Amino acid sequence: MLRDGEQAPGASMTATQKMDIARQLVKLGVDVIEADFPASSEIEFELVKCIAHEIGFPENICYDHHVALAPLLQFHLNNCGDPFTENPVDFHSKDFEVAVLDWFAKLWEIEKDEYWGYVTHGGTEGNLHGIWIGRELLPNGILYASKDSHYSVFKAARLYKIDLEMINTTTNGEMDYSDLRAKLLHNKDKPAIININIGTTFKGAIDDIDVILQTLEDCGYSHNKFYIHCDAALSGLIVPFIKNVISFKKPIGSVTISGHKFLGCPIPCGVQITRKSHIAYLSRNVEYIASMDATISGSRNGLTPILLWYSLSSKNQIGIQQDVKRCLYNARYLKDRLQQANISVMLNELSTIVVLERPLDHEFTRHWQLSCVRDIAHVIVMPSITRETLDDFFIDLVQKRKMWYQDGSVKPPCVADDIGAQNCACALHNGIGPELLSGLSFSNRQPSLKRYSDDTTLYLTLPRTMLNLAISIGPSLNLVDPLA
Repeated sequence: MLRDGEQAPGASMTATQKMDIARQLVKLGVDVIEADFPASSEIEFELVKCIAHEIGFPENICYDHHVALAPLLQFHLNNCGDPFTENPVDFHSKDFEVAVLDWFAKLWEIEKDEYWGYVTHGGTEGNLHGIWIGRELLPNGILYASKDSHYSVFKAARLYKIDLEMINTTTNGEMDYSDLRAKLLHNKDKPAIININIGTTFKGAIDDIDVILQTLEDCGYSHNKFYIHCDAALSGLIVPFIKNVISFKKPIGSVTISGHKFLGCPIPCGVQITRKSHIAYLSRNVEYIASMDATISGSRNGLTPILLWYSLSSKNQIGIQQDVKRCLYNARYLKDRLQQANISVMLNELSTIVVLERPLDHEFTRHWQLSCVRDIAHVIVMPSITRETLDDFFIDLVQKRKMWYQDGSVKPPCVADDIGAQNCACALHNGIGPELLSGLSFSNRQPSLKRYSDDTTLYLTLPRTMLNLAISIGPSLNLVDPLA
């Protein structure tokens, strides 16, 4: 494969085009040489080969448009301290950061003068910050988190030395509300800090905020006796376009997402939003940086807010909604194909995470970069994953299973305990359908998408002076003001 410019004078390819070609060449057994890099750069070659089969982790690698921002790499941009206060130095991107925060505040239904937030280094920092707020508001509170919560939630409990009550989950990964009720009643003399999953890490299950709020009320917890943090790392940009799940009109305290997941960003990052009234418990004046600070990390990457802003202003809500629709339908497509092939599989409502039986061969899981737990694995359908890639995975899996299980000495695992008997295709449970297990299937409902008009009030806004400054940084930026 020739390098860029060798195909034809001045020719070049986007990252997406390179991935498409890489997938085809890998299927043919041809070694992939990455365009744009010298022949000695083997690491880059391997990266292109890997991303052609990355379907097991939540990363959207469709961000060709970020190439326009490459000139910014020559600048040290540090958003140290509170994003709503000025920096003592001029090289920062806090105007971009606030514009991104305003966008998410609108999405999650909280007014500009009522929220506070910042762009984090990822979902873990958002969870650490949200639970930190809960601990500061309720110093003797107990942290309640389901067993399927992200490991960073349990890390927070250890870091902050908070008593932890781990809540059982159902087979689809959702919190067991009867177990939550029992443990709330057992600890009724202490406040509750509750982590709610808006899409669990492995199964994509969504905890029901309304049921949890009702459970708190039934157990005698007034609003000043509980704090709710929502971990929406992946699904925080999916569910708002289908169902009104995340809203600060409800008594929740904070929400966090990962910016590099569904939206896509070449640098790990996230967004944390909380109520402004809570920040007084955290914020301290730091004379050295001439700023108030309630963040965890101190120095913060000033490039990621610009990358996030650029993605949001390029796509807008209608573009993101289209990504949501396509990913949900493609996840359903893969689930149906696996089910028709008699392979154990589960797909939660409002989720793009397809959970299936664990492939027998380690090389297969490495090739497709699958995440595995016990006897199950998952495929996470992201905007960068095409239906063709899902077909390639399906065909490869079916062919490999014929080899693994051909002589009958080894059989596919029973995963009824992990995904439910109605979704298990092992010898014991094969043939048991949803009609025999009424009410147990979590994957048969088609979501309906909200409609968003192409209204500029939904777009990101940014002070024109800052926009002009950004454009002047590099002639190849080609930034477009969404309000122009």
